[in-house]
Amino acid sequence: MRCLVCEGWSWVLICSSCQEHLLTPTPRRRQLLPDFPVYSFYGYSEIEPLIKTKELQIGWEVFTILAARSFRPFAQAHPIEAFAIPIDDRIDKGWSHTAILARALKSSTIKPRYATLQAGSRVRYTGKDRSFRLQNPRRFRYTGPKAPIILVDDVLTTGTTLQEAYQVARGAGALPLFGLVLADARW
Repeated sequence: MRCLVCEGWSWVLICSSCQEHLLTPTPRRRQLLPDFPVYSFYGYSEIEPLIKTKELQIGWEVFTILAARSFRPFAQAHPIEAFAIPIDDRIDKGWSHTAILARALKSSTIKPRYATLQAGSRVRYTGKDRSFRLQNPRRFRYTGPKAPIILVDDVLTTGTTLQEAYQVARGAGALPLFGLVLADARW
């Protein structure tokens, strides 16, 4: 097959050369709320075509590669006792991109918990501005552990999704430590 990025011959969807040269994460931090930072690994513009594969069948493999290059090393370097909670990890196309990211965090101290933070609204935020997002909340329901958690999503744009998820989880007795996303739209 051909590499999705450079179109050279490869045994995997994104060749090892492209992974090494183009998918080396640069961790960043954005403070969403006074006690809730969000860490990202890439600027959105750096990996935009790869993020958009979440709507395609090949996306599961792309997200697995991205998670292995960013989330897995993070979990290995940070032995935090917490549950990884993917945001709205419904399976729409045979897989969930946020569940793939949370699974990559699995370690001796970080335990993924699936289907515990689900949106009551199926509104799609892709390409929408902050005003639209505020007028159309996700209406999350949290049924996860009342313990320290890491909120996991793919992209941080305006922050409304993570803020709403934080408030709902905290209101249900969880302790959100921070958010973890692949990409931040500000970078």
